[in-house]
Amino acid sequence: METNPELQGNPEPEKNNPKTVSEVGHARNVANLQKLIHQVSVYSLYNPPVPELTVASLQALYNTATAKISEVEDKRNANKNAIALRQEAFENLKATCTRIVNRLEILGLPQGTIDQAKSLNRSIQGTTKKSVTTTETGKEAPKTISSSRQSFTQKADNFGVLLQLLTTISAYAPQEDELKLTSLNTYKSELVSATQAVDQTEAELNLKLIERDKILYTEGTGLYSIALNVKKYMKSLYGGTSPEYLTVSGIKFTVVSNQ
Repeated sequence: METNPELQGNPEPEKNNPKTVSEVGHARNVANLQKLIHQVSVYSLYNPPVPELTVASLQALYNTATAKISEVEDKRNANKNAIALRQEAFENLKATCTRIVNRLEILGLPQGTIDQAKSLNRSIQGTTKKSVTTTETGKEAPKTISSSRQSFTQKADNFGVLLQLLTTISAYAPQEDELKLTSLNTYKSELVSATQAVDQTEAELNLKLIERDKILYTEGTGLYSIALNVKKYMKSLYGGTSPEYLTVSGIKFTVVSNQ
């Protein structure tokens, strides 16, 4: 089976995104199982020789699959909320770091200390120091490629290193509450907590995706296989050209891209 795009690290859903094709596909399979159950239930001859195909078993499978679809959506919403809260927490990080560096530059500190602070700030901003290069006359200057360390974890880590640097600078004593070390350390803890919440909710979402896919697509016992076997039984029971079989053969089930 193909890789499920849902089971990727650090999912970042766009705001107001409609449901993905895969989400709709999974839900449609479950809805079509209910439609299949309703259809075979009206045929008095429907009495499959295997327990997995009985109406009672099909209904139990539908209930389980429906519950799992709901669990996935609950975990997906929790993950989206955590991502939104993380985005909000990090919103002022770049501006705060720039303010810190600007403050350090007026304190008469050694250039090495300033350079270290600027380097950390560039990492947090997602930029690199531009190197001065000379080019031959008539030749195009080489393009500078920005090396971005933009993961939220890395930004929080670099911010922590910047705060450690500040603890070594006795001259750093801002009057603004938001720039004081106590406030900055609290802010850093908030960044770490926000990032961990995303990681935790993502892990929980991935677990539910795996559980859902097992229910829907496990070979032989999953919803997809069971639905196809119901159709095969109906074909053997009534014949391939019978109106009874045709009423169920058109109910579509698909294997949605799955890991």
